[in-house]
Amino acid sequence: MTKIAIITGASRGLGRNTALHIADKGSDVIITYRSRKEEAEAVVAEIEAKGRKAAAFQLDTADISTFPAFVESLRRVLKDKWQRDTFDHLVNNAGHGEYAMIADTTEAQFDGLVNVHLKGVFFLTQALLPVIADGGRIVNLSTGLTRISAPGFSAYSAVKGAIEILSIYMAKELGARGIAVNTVAPGAIETDFLGGAVRDQPDMNKFFADIIALGRAGVPDDIGPMIAGLLTEDNRWINAQRIEVSGGQVI
Repeated sequence: MTKIAIITGASRGLGRNTALHIADKGSDVIITYRSRKEEAEAVVAEIEAKGRKAAAFQLDTADISTFPAFVESLRRVLKDKWQRDTFDHLVNNAGHGEYAMIADTTEAQFDGLVNVHLKGVFFLTQALLPVIADGGRIVNLSTGLTRISAPGFSAYSAVKGAIEILSIYMAKELGARGIAVNTVAPGAIETDFLGGAVRDQPDMNKFFADIIALGRAGVPDDIGPMIAGLLTEDNRWINAQRIEVSGGQVI
């Protein structure tokens, strides 16, 4: 049976790259987006051009009140398009960054990070537990900044650190169902993150290149294929791990 993967926040960046590489591995893909409908539809078209089935849902992962309706819509699409009651893989990718020193971080910035990166991940996964198949896989996205400190990323890194602990608990509690849960922690990647800072600002790009053993900042193609590979049966025995994908950042 063809596997079905859900990737949140997949209209662009790492989510889009991951969705396309999962399709390349032979899985069908459901993506969510917050506001970029046209971009999400373009991703669906790319996946379908690869010969896979795909669908896109609007979802604000900071608004947990919308999760029950999302799950009901998902159930309908699974039944109508796939003749299934379940999906197999969940990649909690949706997110954003904030750069502010501790002294300058606002409550709104802090709450926004918690709502998307922690509360949203916790309760969306909870809502989807009845729909994810036994033997499935969950991947939660963290950051290389939970291992090293970089002033200005305290709140962002703190909520990602919480996700790493949450992943371990998910792995323990869902193990009886054969569901493996891991955390993937990308290093500095050239995406739209923080307005494309690593991608578009030469000084910042060079800063990270100089502290990465392989001598460059990462690109989406360094991350998407790794997550796609983690979801395959080849890696079925990897569980409850934090896997950093950073080219050897600050070693």
